[in-house]
Amino acid sequence: MSVDHIHWLGHASFRIDDGAATIYIDPWKLAAGAPKADVILITHAHFDHFSAEDIARVEQPTTVFVAPADVAEQLKGKHVIAAAPGGSYAAGPVRVLAVPAYNTNKDFHPKSNRWCGYVVTLANGQRVYHSGDSDATPEMKQVKTDVAMMPCGGTYTMTAAEMASAANEFKPAVLIPMHWGDIVGSKADADEVARIFKGQTVIKPVER
Repeated sequence: MSVDHIHWLGHASFRIDDGAATIYIDPWKLAAGAPKADVILITHAHFDHFSAEDIARVEQPTTVFVAPADVAEQLKGKHVIAAAPGGSYAAGPVRVLAVPAYNTNKDFHPKSNRWCGYVVTLANGQRVYHSGDSDATPEMKQVKTDVAMMPCGGTYTMTAAEMASAANEFKPAVLIPMHWGDIVGSKADADEVARIFKGQTVIKPVER
């Protein structure tokens, strides 16, 4: 399965070129002149995921935002959908399902914050899951998706082994490791994912 339309911008930041829309997830450290956004998804309120400076680089008057309630509150005046775990939303031309994202054995991302990962259904029907900053949760293991982008750097999220083992349970066709190479995690973590995951792992180069 080709994932050439999915661009890793470093850390947990992605751009997805859908044909019908340009979608950003957690835009951070974007290059000058980055393509403008039709849809921007924010998983949670931490600075390396919710960056007003980076949003300003790519937003347009028509940009639709999807964000958990505490972030949506800070996006007043924009076209914003306040997402809650388990909710399903129409965001421009794409469909977005919010999935709970939280820590199970550490306190950086409490379940009570109601932060989100997202399964985005693209115009061609392909489903793309961005887990946000999460550990391996029971809800994650129920996700149905074609592509999954998940953190592997440990400390604040799953380790590589935990991430690959979780993906082996819900079986995406393609797994893209993220949350490594900036702040936390290394290429060795991404390589460990590829060793353990039983499907196709694509280790993306950073595009900036």
